[in-house]
Amino acid sequence: MIEPLVSIAMIAYNVEPYIGEAIESVITQKTSFSWELVIGEDCSTDNTLSIIKQYQQKHPNKIRILEREKNLGLTPNCIDTQNNCRGKYIALLDGDDFWTDANKLQMQVDFLESHTE
Repeated sequence: MIEPLVSIAMIAYNVEPYIGEAIESVITQKTSFSWELVIGEDCSTDNTLSIIKQYQQKHPNKIRILEREKNLGLTPNCIDTQNNCRGKYIALLDGDDFWTDANKLQMQVDFLESHTE
């Protein structure tokens, strides 16, 4: 497996109405580099996990799910999700948010790679 240049860290807890749009906004990114979406799913009591798994089945090489055995809470889930990212860069996106520009990651990586300082 190719190591991703960018990891997108997403935490999710009871965000059923929003999680699909959040994931779609990542999947539709136009990039010249490899990326991964790491989702820390924190024992949601709604259909959040089911929706995430549907996307993961469609994109098994792009989406990794950190399925918790017990609810960690916001901060520990966020920290562990970021610690499981393998990319040189980490982009944050909450499960109830979404990106509006399909070039967002490319623009940010281009800037970071050309300004190494």
